[in-house]
Amino acid sequence: MDEKIRRIYCPMTESGFYILFCLQNEMHGYDITRRVRELSGGEVVISPGTMYGSLSKMEKDGLIRPTREEDKRKFYRATELGLQVLAIEMLRIERLYQNSKGEIWNG
Repeated sequence: MDEKIRRIYCPMTESGFYILFCLQNEMHGYDITRRVRELSGGEVVISPGTMYGSLSKMEKDGLIRPTREEDKRKFYRATELGLQVLAIEMLRIERLYQNSKGEIWNG
């Protein structure tokens, strides 16, 4: 993986993570927004500006690719590079979780 990509995307923003996570399957922007809201129990709501800005940047950086267009909706899917970035981020989140389990900060 290119060091520039690692620097830009690792660690990821919560919105970026959810977008890439959803794009393990083919989806369009509104489907992603709806799915993120479901996955996060309504805690994460991605605005259209954030959604389409993120999709555009991820496409430009090669993390996702358009798969088709239907009724003015552009569908995307994660590329191999995108899946690698997602895997790195999931390991980072898992490490954070494991490190915090059972630990109480006494500061």
